[in-house]
Amino acid sequence: MDVQNCQDILENLYDGLYIVDRKRKITFWNKGAEKITGFKSAEVVGSYCWQNLLTHVDSKGTLLCKGMCPLAKTIEDGVMREAEVFLRHKGGYRVPVFIRISPLRDLNGKITGAIEIFNDNSPKIDLVQQIEQLRELSLLDQLTGLANRRYAEIHLQGKIKEMSDCGCSFFGVIFLDIDHFKKVNDEHGHDVGDEVLKMVSMTLKRGVNGKGLVCRWGGEEFIVVIPAGDIYMLQSIAGSLRALVEQSRYSNGRHVVSVTVSAGATMAVPGDTVDSMVKRADALMFRSKKMGRNRVSV
Repeated sequence: MDVQNCQDILENLYDGLYIVDRKRKITFWNKGAEKITGFKSAEVVGSYCWQNLLTHVDSKGTLLCKGMCPLAKTIEDGVMREAEVFLRHKGGYRVPVFIRISPLRDLNGKITGAIEIFNDNSPKIDLVQQIEQLRELSLLDQLTGLANRRYAEIHLQGKIKEMSDCGCSFFGVIFLDIDHFKKVNDEHGHDVGDEVLKMVSMTLKRGVNGKGLVCRWGGEEFIVVIPAGDIYMLQSIAGSLRALVEQSRYSNGRHVVSVTVSAGATMAVPGDTVDSMVKRADALMFRSKKMGRNRVSV
């Protein structure tokens, strides 16, 4: 098999794949990488991964592209690595990916760079049919594509009934509000504001990774209904979502906008109703606002 055939195979892999030299300069970016990230090869090849193009972060929102990231460590010690991280899509939102990194060596065994293969770690389920069903029932928010307030209320009612039947608490509600969203609309216009809403929506949806339901409650408010064994687990989930939003940004060439969210999180307890749970989470969210924003209260 000649070099051209090898390159054609790499180019057309379903998974994302890119190659860097020892200085972490990107020399190859395949179609799979374009599809997962939204960035075309021409926008990427020739840049350096440490320039924070994809700004990989872990589930706590910690930036990995500065210093000794997994890719840099493999170039340094030659050890193959795997990790679950979140990359930044060109649309600004976060995408969960599973990455595998291997060193590249010359004929003498000297490390000349590394290759990273990554794939979208989002649940592979038939979302199209589900979205169409929600749209038919007027349960889908038209702007963000998330379930709307009506669906959130129906879903919560079902979860509360399940809790009553089993006699134990097993889920929580996270109420999130975008900080200073009016300022975004005033400074950049409502079109940009809508794009920011979409960015936050996608970040939250990818952040729960199929393990919970994300709904647009109204305006710049969102609700997440998610399984949680206790308040500490719920706090960790809410903290991860907050951090992922903080590390996302929207850019259209003229505007670069990043936002934060304030969140309130509460476990379901016996005797709860949809109204009592939402009001409790909402009150906790306002506590986060009063304490300085961009934080979680439980």
